[in-house]
Amino acid sequence: MCIRDRIISGFFYGPKLSKLYRLSNLYDEKTIAYNFSNIDEVFEVSEPISASDSPHKFKKRDYTLPKTYFFEGEDRSFAEGLDHFKTDGMIVLHEGNLLYENYWNNNSADTKHIAFSVSKSFLSALVGIALEDGLIDSIADPITKYLPDFNGTGYEGVSIKNILQMSSGVEFNEDYADPNSDINKFGRAVAKGSSFRDFAKTLKQSKEPGTYHHYVSIDTQVLGFLLAEVTGMPLQDYLYEKIWNKIGMEDEAYYIVDNLGVEMALGGLNASVRDFAKFGQLYLNKGQWKGEQIVPENWVNASHNTDGPHLIPGESDLSSSVWGYGLQWWVPGFPDTDYTASGVYNQYIYVDPITKVVVAKTSSNHRFTAEKEYSKAAHVAMFRAIAKSISDNCLLYTSDAADEGLGVDLGGRRI
Repeated sequence: MCIRDRIISGFFYGPKLSKLYRLSNLYDEKTIAYNFSNIDEVFEVSEPISASDSPHKFKKRDYTLPKTYFFEGEDRSFAEGLDHFKTDGMIVLHEGNLLYENYWNNNSADTKHIAFSVSKSFLSALVGIALEDGLIDSIADPITKYLPDFNGTGYEGVSIKNILQMSSGVEFNEDYADPNSDINKFGRAVAKGSSFRDFAKTLKQSKEPGTYHHYVSIDTQVLGFLLAEVTGMPLQDYLYEKIWNKIGMEDEAYYIVDNLGVEMALGGLNASVRDFAKFGQLYLNKGQWKGEQIVPENWVNASHNTDGPHLIPGESDLSSSVWGYGLQWWVPGFPDTDYTASGVYNQYIYVDPITKVVVAKTSSNHRFTAEKEYSKAAHVAMFRAIAKSISDNCLLYTSDAADEGLGVDLGGRRI
């Protein structure tokens, strides 16, 4: 039997081979959109995270997307941009009101779409809450204070803060286009049934922690282990208790899990675009929701504060990215007032505190590995065009969202 026949045979008769087959075709142009909204057919997943006991529905307001966005020295068609980047869903909020919502590629309002690394920003919020609750003494602590089994690995002695800021010094190749990269090895290991924890322990140190910004997805996974240790509960339960239920998430969600049932904290959250948008609104409101402080305000502020030379936006010998970085949130920069959660294949939660705009976007851009930096920069240009159009049009109205405690105080002025 040839290799191809063995793979096809495995697809029908062997669960693990079936998942490997699906994984090998996960990003194919013809199947990517379906796969990203049906990830439970590719990986093992958690039990559902329940919708909130009191689901929040956004108030709708009239708004039309700008026809163009300015990028690389010229005006470009917004509609063509959404199509080119294979947008699956997008929501625009202004002061907690729903201005725009649309779906493509057989997605809908209740589709559970893979968030990829947008999941990291949710994880960061939970770390901030655990710190506030006294479950973590200090983010200056070495991670091995709480996870002693990581002594002797690349994470030995590395501070929680350095891990949060993707400055752990751990060696890792995150190139999805390279079949031999660490991130692709990780995916294959998971599909074969390896545990996340065992994989994380194989990584080695290559730079002094806290001196160089380099994106290492496993850093976030280690933070997930930290949360499970200090809270004594699965990540999904802590997420539900501390955020999901409190901010009115209206749909169920789920995580990819390993063979031990441990959640993929680094990128395994699957949820609706509406609920991604709620999380963005929570951060726009500096962690408050209807008068309750859900995420500590100082943590929200620190999340998009580039507090070291290796974290500042721009070309630098101290970073492998031109974007700046906070606590599991990206700061595109120039200006550095807006920030975004960002996942591969163009998943985003964009927050602009100046115009009070939030954009949540899911995508299935099969071109991503070939145009990674281009697509990221283009999306920032698109989001900023949306924020500018809202500001320029001076949308004046009595904000129902503000009355419900979701708006932002602008000193009596409505943008």
